[in-house]
Amino acid sequence: MNVRVRTTLVAATAVALSAALAGPAIAATPATDAGHDATRRAVESAVKDGVPGVTLTAKDAHGSWSTTAGVGNLRTGEPRSAQDRYRVGSITKTFVATVLLQLEAEGRLSLDDKVERWLPGVVRGNGHNGRAITLRQLLNHTSGVFNYTQDDTFGRTYFLKDGFFKHRYDRKTPADLLAIAMSHKPDFEPGTSWSYSNTNYLLAALVIEKATGHSYGAEIRRRVIDPLHLAATSVPGTRVTVPHPSSRAYSKLAESTTGPTYDVTTLNPALAYGSGEMISDSADLVRFYRALLGGRLLPPHQLKEMKTTVKADAAPHARYGLGLIDRTLSCGVHVWGHDGGIHGSTSSAVTTADGRHSLAFNFNGDWSGNSDAVIEAEFCGK
Repeated sequence: MNVRVRTTLVAATAVALSAALAGPAIAATPATDAGHDATRRAVESAVKDGVPGVTLTAKDAHGSWSTTAGVGNLRTGEPRSAQDRYRVGSITKTFVATVLLQLEAEGRLSLDDKVERWLPGVVRGNGHNGRAITLRQLLNHTSGVFNYTQDDTFGRTYFLKDGFFKHRYDRKTPADLLAIAMSHKPDFEPGTSWSYSNTNYLLAALVIEKATGHSYGAEIRRRVIDPLHLAATSVPGTRVTVPHPSSRAYSKLAESTTGPTYDVTTLNPALAYGSGEMISDSADLVRFYRALLGGRLLPPHQLKEMKTTVKADAAPHARYGLGLIDRTLSCGVHVWGHDGGIHGSTSSAVTTADGRHSLAFNFNGDWSGNSDAVIEAEFCGK
């Protein structure tokens, strides 16, 4: 289920790059685990389909295993690293939802609170009404609030070549982004349907800030990153670079998936704010989702709320909880996690309900590659 900030204006389709880009797979402990053969083939297939490079880590009862394929730098041919840090896009949403649920567990707010209580006067205009929207509806995308990244002008400015290279370092405030959303009518009345909206998590991040008096990033660091020792994970704010070790990130920046490929590594990620700002690596994401589903971050009641799902119309085999996707694979296995995309970076992180079998990976391109095929390979062996 590709629930993520789109970095092109069309659905991703396979594009052939030179097969010479496919570098050797690199395996970590256990080095010869045949149980991951299908995953390795799926990663190599993604590179053959046009993804510049892939980095992946899985963890199960046999230990941790990592593999890479392709390149991290198209100019130099340098391979990707199993330790690569990358922009995780909408995987940020799970972190934000976790903090909001922790605040509920502490009695500092309720998911049934109206948005207006925490952000008075913010969700208004063109039919939007914060008095009718609950915090729960923000987290499960049933609020109806318009998705600001779907605004045509925003798309031309930040997702297409001419606009991107002129504006990629813009410093837009949350108020600026909300103004874009409020200039449109809502998609539907709150609670009557489902539609993925990055504005929901921009608002959720602002609620965290109002409830705690700290930035949402500071709360994620204090409550999740530091306790789990996620050394590669950060909320970068307006920092435009990705910390090393890392690879370059690539995009077509066009309405088609052909044509030139552009290096889009540096940008201001605060344009995504609580909907997609964060940076991590595969090992940290595996550790985070294992801890979350294993009950280390939330009390049982809040974890149950997080796993209470609604139908996601865009994906027949998936349902959406509170910042968490429940995906049913072809072999009947359920995995929980999230997908994420931002310019030049497409990521997925999933785990079984008991947290014992987990997977996280990244494509350093946003126009090709089949994330679902990699997940199916790891958990279903095909």
